[in-house]
Amino acid sequence: MKGRITILCENSVGPLSGTLGEHGFAALIEPSEGAPLLFDTGQGLTLLHNARRMNKDLAKVRQVVISHGHYDHAGGLKSLLTEYGAKIVCGHPDMFSPRFRIKDTGECYPITMPAGQEELEASGAEFDLSTEFRAIAPGIYLTGEVPRVTEFETGDQGLYRDCTGQELDNTPDDQSLLLETEKGLVLVLGCCHAGLVNTLEHVAYMTGRRDIYAVIGGTHLGFCSQEQIGKTVAALQTLGIKKLAVSHCTGFAASARLSREMPKEFQVAMVGYTLEV
Repeated sequence: MKGRITILCENSVGPLSGTLGEHGFAALIEPSEGAPLLFDTGQGLTLLHNARRMNKDLAKVRQVVISHGHYDHAGGLKSLLTEYGAKIVCGHPDMFSPRFRIKDTGECYPITMPAGQEELEASGAEFDLSTEFRAIAPGIYLTGEVPRVTEFETGDQGLYRDCTGQELDNTPDDQSLLLETEKGLVLVLGCCHAGLVNTLEHVAYMTGRRDIYAVIGGTHLGFCSQEQIGKTVAALQTLGIKKLAVSHCTGFAASARLSREMPKEFQVAMVGYTLEV
């Protein structure tokens, strides 16, 4: 496909005046042919505002992909449906499961999707849920559930299915979006709870290709150990990636390290960031 990727929701904003930031992520994929597709919806505080500020007509969006069932990626879905009508919503069947973060202090707070499946369906969502790698539009794929095969990608250890801390949540519904372009493969991440290297290896296994042109989005390295960050950077340096545009949950420390060790590839994908592919 040819087209454009634009960040609509992110923790920070770029130079475009009047846009707003929030802890969340959303990216608009606009193919040169066919309808635009929305990948994640942020918390719901900035999606519609930023889209209007950037003259992006979300009424044209037919499909919405939810990378995983956390409030900062799916919170804007209901307001999108309310404003612009019915949409097909692609995701993983586990996305509606209860989710909690437990801090070191013992404080527990919910991070689940704020609206449940029935409420969203009543607002116009038509859910298309699967665990499998699949095409959802010409040249656009969902990774499906990503196998956890690396030894060092242990992920975020503060996520649970309950507030007692008895059931760890490894976010099995984490999925990423893959675009086939003339420049190579482009991988768009929500939070990448499955691990960036795991996700890249899964893409290589499912497609037989390793020509990654760009990786855009949240890498979740902000919640990971220094060992995991170091081994992730080392793996990335071997892949020939041309653009590494990080967002959201990457964190300042990991971003600084990526910028230092991959200065030619590194970019920050803030609100308003655009990539032509």
